[in-house]
Amino acid sequence: MSETTTDRAEEQDLGAAGSQLSTAPTEELSSVPALGFVGWVRWFWRQLTSMRVALLLLLLLALGAIPGSLIPQTGSDETKVADFRERHEVLAPVYDKLGLFHVYSSVWFSAVYILLFVSLIGCIVPRTWQFVGQLRGRPPGAPKRLTRLPAHTTWRTEAEPEQVREAALALLKKNRFRAHIAGDAVAAEKGYLREVGNLVFHIALIVMLVAFAWGQLFKMEGNKLIVEGGGFANTLVQYDDFKSGTLFSTDDLTPFSFDLKDFKGTYEPSGPNKGTPRTYQASLTYAEGAYGKEKSTVVKVNEPLEIGSSKVYLTAHGYAPVITVRDGKGKVVFSDAVPLLPLDSNVTSSGVIKVLDGYRNAKGVGEQLAFQAAFLPTFEAGNEVSSAFPALLNPVLNLEAYHGDLGVDSGIPQSVYQLDKKHMKGFKDAKGKQLRQNLRPGQTMKLPGGAGSVTYEGTKEWANFQITEQPASGWALTGALAAIFGLAASLFIQRRRVWVRAVKGADGVTVVEMAGLGRSESAKVPEELGDLAGTLYEQAPGAPDPDEPAVDAPDDTEQTTATDSAVPAEGAEK
Repeated sequence: MSETTTDRAEEQDLGAAGSQLSTAPTEELSSVPALGFVGWVRWFWRQLTSMRVALLLLLLLALGAIPGSLIPQTGSDETKVADFRERHEVLAPVYDKLGLFHVYSSVWFSAVYILLFVSLIGCIVPRTWQFVGQLRGRPPGAPKRLTRLPAHTTWRTEAEPEQVREAALALLKKNRFRAHIAGDAVAAEKGYLREVGNLVFHIALIVMLVAFAWGQLFKMEGNKLIVEGGGFANTLVQYDDFKSGTLFSTDDLTPFSFDLKDFKGTYEPSGPNKGTPRTYQASLTYAEGAYGKEKSTVVKVNEPLEIGSSKVYLTAHGYAPVITVRDGKGKVVFSDAVPLLPLDSNVTSSGVIKVLDGYRNAKGVGEQLAFQAAFLPTFEAGNEVSSAFPALLNPVLNLEAYHGDLGVDSGIPQSVYQLDKKHMKGFKDAKGKQLRQNLRPGQTMKLPGGAGSVTYEGTKEWANFQITEQPASGWALTGALAAIFGLAASLFIQRRRVWVRAVKGADGVTVVEMAGLGRSESAKVPEELGDLAGTLYEQAPGAPDPDEPAVDAPDDTEQTTATDSAVPAEGAEK
């Protein structure tokens, strides 16, 4: 056999030794698919289940989610979408055609999502079966010439080949290699957790995709503003705003109720952090089900109340001045706490007080009243625009009075915090200006012409609660953690093989050959091979070279270490 033929055979032998260090499917040479429907289907399936296509789909999914974060979505805020349409008359129709106002339910996003899901499953299943087959099998036998491998060493010993192989087998098993004797050599393999991590990473991605889809389909989220002394029952009509997933039903709402007994907020009194909240907490009494026993609890920011599959979060806080409105005859036509919305960190608040029914003016004509309100929890002289501190230290309520038709009977929805003045007239003071007055608790503003009065009785506090149900969130978290650990294992654990051959030489002395091979070039394989060779050398020490005369070493001569003799410079460098 010629030298070229021999080298080619040895290269094939080395290729076989390093094969199947990964469960990645073997890619065949690209060629034109076979004619016919079945051939095209097979070709498409091979492309779809390849790793590069899966990564491409994952990238497309991430890019597709960007518009959903930047563009208002119909499922989360219809008002912002309507405002966007008004301000962008040219761009809005384009977004409609592309489905950018409902990205996560659009056809193109769903297609990428489903294709990624199918690609991952089609990639994982064959790799899993292939990996199971590798676990059930044994490491492959040693190549004919171990010295051709990148990391190798060799030495001569007077120990018998069987003794060397048994010692090598015990050593490799002790170092957690899967090892067995194959002919005149010991074959061992290690690093299977790399493939386990790889598979866990891909399975975790599927778990996250399923959890995300399940959560989007069956989620719900609603908000409720409650004034101290008020309550809430978990029914659809009780929510201020409510949104849910496509498959969520109101019958799935967890039955419970709760009452807001007290809200407590404390703030830094001075220093650079003046006004920064120290404490935000709401004292509640709640009951599960229609006949549940009443319990007490405290809900804090990021410490929700959990009832069944629902969580009740404390999300906002403000003030609700208690207002009493009387007509010209002294009859009370309105008396309630009116929540006002905070405008800044010092809880400067604004809103509207609306009297819809029961009021008659001095002429006996039925009208509706409205008061534009601005509230300062801590008023300071010279600053009538904003509060100086968020706590109720010196509360002042500023009111502007109007009368007329609020338009609530027109059928057009309107915000309770905004005033439509199209059909309203302002009350005038003695100077003919818009009637406006600052009130402290207990003070009353008289309406001109005997039209009635408005009294600021005091102040209550309100809290806003967000009630959510996020199914499969635990699965999503588990999948994310598993993906991190799986990715770390696939990146930092190396699959490698070690062979130890021991045979009798021509002079009757045992020749030991030891080599290692990893999936990729790494300094870890030569280092590990050097450690193993050093330990094995202690059990099968080197024999003197027959070309050198035997010389008795003196007692004080330093002997060569096992690692220095076992691992030549060539192997260590590689």
